[in-house]
Amino acid sequence: MPVAFVLINADVGAEEEILKELGKIENVEEAHFVYGVYDIIAKISADSMEKVKETVTWKIRRLDKVRSTLTMIVIESL
Repeated sequence: MPVAFVLINADVGAEEEILKELGKIENVEEAHFVYGVYDIIAKISADSMEKVKETVTWKIRRLDKVRSTLTMIVIESL
């Protein structure tokens, strides 16, 4: 099952709103506020890599107040 982690930069003060919206998106398994260069990290899991790509491209990146994202596709897990 393909998995990816998406690091999200949000507009200032919009982190909570984005986190709530992420919770409504199919294939988003987890989402957390984080300190550092990025504001939020989300774990995406789907039946196919195409669905992972669609989730990131057409759902997460299109959310209002998302400034930028960095997607890391998992190639191996424990």
